[in-house]
Amino acid sequence: MKSSVENLEPTRVKLSIEAPYAELKPSIDEAYKEIAKQVSVPGFRAGKVPARIIDQRVGRPAVLQEAVNNSLDGFFRQAIDEHDITPLGTPEVEISEIPGLDGKEEGTLSFTIEVDVKPEVKLPEYSSLKVEVEPFEVTEADVDAQLDELRSRFGTLKTVERPAAKDDFVTLDLSASVDGEEIDSASDISYQVGAGTMLDGMDEALDGLSAGEKTTFETKLAGGEHAGEDAQVSIELKAVKERELPTADDDFAQLASEFDTIAELREDLEKQAASQKEFEQGVQARDKVLEALIEATDVPVPAKLVEEEVNRHLEQENRTEDDEHRAEVTADTEKTLRTQFILDEVVEAADVEVSQPELIEYIISAAQQYGMNPNEFAQALDAQGQVPAIVSEVGRRKGLAAVLAEATVVDTNGKTVDMTAFTTPQGEGEDEEATQGAAAAQAAAEADEADEAAAGAESAAGAEAEAKPAKKAAPKKAPAKKSEAKKAAKADAADDEEKTAKKPAAKKAPAKKAEPKKADAKKADAKKSDSKKSDAKKADEKK
Repeated sequence: MKSSVENLEPTRVKLSIEAPYAELKPSIDEAYKEIAKQVSVPGFRAGKVPARIIDQRVGRPAVLQEAVNNSLDGFFRQAIDEHDITPLGTPEVEISEIPGLDGKEEGTLSFTIEVDVKPEVKLPEYSSLKVEVEPFEVTEADVDAQLDELRSRFGTLKTVERPAAKDDFVTLDLSASVDGEEIDSASDISYQVGAGTMLDGMDEALDGLSAGEKTTFETKLAGGEHAGEDAQVSIELKAVKERELPTADDDFAQLASEFDTIAELREDLEKQAASQKEFEQGVQARDKVLEALIEATDVPVPAKLVEEEVNRHLEQENRTEDDEHRAEVTADTEKTLRTQFILDEVVEAADVEVSQPELIEYIISAAQQYGMNPNEFAQALDAQGQVPAIVSEVGRRKGLAAVLAEATVVDTNGKTVDMTAFTTPQGEGEDEEATQGAAAAQAAAEADEADEAAAGAESAAGAEAEAKPAKKAAPKKAPAKKSEAKKAAKADAADDEEKTAKKPAAKKAPAKKAEPKKADAKKADAKKSDSKKSDAKKADEKK
């Protein structure tokens, strides 16, 4: 096989491939075998139909087309390995010559493939990156907020005879209709007004509503078979309750904490507020360093790959005709892909590896964000072929940590910001308190980005694995059939050079103790019975 490559764009190439008949011959033989199993010819057993009969009944061109379809991927993979190319997205194939159509076992299979490829990325010196963040201070209001949050955990709900207001807890019945037809209903739903966790417009509808009153409002459904459709929602308010908070005194401090006085509790809450603000400052610094890294790195993005991802996204939302939204999604997709290309290069340059504990820790954190059992969440990721994408995401975070370690971060007062919690693996060179702080920061960071990671993983999942030639050979260009890429790959949005990770090995359940066999138990009972009979017999003989 011979191949050559032509650069069409910075992120797109054209491969010209020629394979002699001899290299196509194994695929042709296999095609004859497969077709022989499928055709029924009188006088011949299934699978034993001779090639000449198949040529007469089916036609040699059909056999050759089947053979070409089955061999394209192998020739394509051989070519990209030869030229060290990382393909992205869906290739387009054009076949110009198929050998053997005249019945002779000679000639050359000639075809071209156009495909997007991973762009070259030239990273800047990380030490040249410098960002400023806002300083922080802990106020009495921050401590009060922490204390109120703690008090709310010990609060009690009390029914009130007044209209519902923000932060009240209500009990209600709800029904939703589309075009006058009820599609769903529920009774005795508990909800906190202002939480924004149910339907758009619900908080506004509940505000000012009293127990026993009904109201309706319009909303756009976000999920289910009617996602994206306008619905009419009716609600009946059954009860309004407000939360009564306990008095913040020494008794409460003893109830809610290990402290004896409210003063000691407030002092501890002040430390917690400081840790939280410090973490928020670190998140701000991390995001700014990433932005600086992107701005300092010129990376072209494959236009066709962006178009495919945008179309997929809009089709899922059923908003393909919304041009304004298309522009927003296009900009977001380009930024996501560019970020991933850059971080993937950081990972490769730093030779970053993802350990199994790191992968498990990420999955546990992400599962909590989705309110799922970690085992079930991991199984869902595995079933959807998304584990490699999660591995890539964790690797990118470790890569970004390497950048943060060398970048300069100061606040607006010129004070250097400590980024240890974002750059040091848990347990390395830290005392217990620092270790716990880093662990909390890392967990919070993962929680902060869990949704983004999942969305990114959906973005261009398996783009490299999907780079498979078309299954149907045709003289005109035709998009290649997507392989079931998500079974083996899932690198976030164009992470198309995914590293496959082993699934976390499940712990073996402790072996159960073997239960006594029933037969043995019966024997033992029989033995006891015989013994008793023997004793009774002896007693009778004695008498």
